[in-house]
Amino acid sequence: MADEGGGSRTTVLLKATSSWNDLKYVAYPAGQPELTTVRMTIPANSKLNWHKHLMPNTAYIVSGELTIEERDTGRKATYHAGQSLAESVDNVHRGSTGKEPVVVIVTYAGVQGQPLSVPVQD
Repeated sequence: MADEGGGSRTTVLLKATSSWNDLKYVAYPAGQPELTTVRMTIPANSKLNWHKHLMPNTAYIVSGELTIEERDTGRKATYHAGQSLAESVDNVHRGSTGKEPVVVIVTYAGVQGQPLSVPVQD
């Protein structure tokens, strides 16, 4: 934690050069940078559709428990309220919830006009 003066404190929640499943970040997309932050509420006992991201992004779990699953390997990791994760780029995955809804804040580092995620068929 860093003291920012005036009583403010800063805590780094995540600093990463690779995603949760150890895929190294290579580069940011070319073009006019655009940052997007979204707050998602995912219902209890649900699975998101398979998808991938074309840009680096991070997620912060506000409440609940979110399990991320990689389609090709079946590798999984579970994150709880108060934890952050670095999402993978160009890697098919999905999230699933448990007995409670999940609230997650995701920040994407893309370019103007780029979709935040791309659906992938099963």
